[in-house]
Amino acid sequence: MLKRFITAVIAFAVTAVAFFLVSCNNSKDTLIIYDTETYATYKTFSVSEGTEFSVEFIHSVNQSPVIDVFKIENENIVADRTIYSSFGAGVQTEIEDGQTLEYDDDGNMVVSGFDIIFPEVKYIVGTVSDHILCIEGECISLTELCGKNAHIAFKLR
Repeated sequence: MLKRFITAVIAFAVTAVAFFLVSCNNSKDTLIIYDTETYATYKTFSVSEGTEFSVEFIHSVNQSPVIDVFKIENENIVADRTIYSSFGAGVQTEIEDGQTLEYDDDGNMVVSGFDIIFPEVKYIVGTVSDHILCIEGECISLTELCGKNAHIAFKLR
């Protein structure tokens, strides 16, 4: 009888510890795109440490392509670099402390070293030109996914 009681207590303790460990695992391994007005989820992606994603668009004032690149680091969305092809209104013209400016093989400017953590990244999907999300080798039209003028956010969960 005592042996069964001890076995039951041990089984209960093991189950409780396992449940505790699973419920305490707040690992943010899903990137969601959702509507910031209705909170409807458009799409989810499995992500892990080091996953990169980018959003490419035509800058509304500068009228040239811009690519914002983000990386998953320590369960956060971190601004990694911005790529653009020409200076002009609305794009960065000075390099701040800790940032670097390099040129890629196509002559585009690549600014990195932002070290900015975002709880979520918000965009308004273009009405004139599209926003393109690229993640894990897949590129997705945000106009097709969310609709023109959709107020969206990327967030880890």
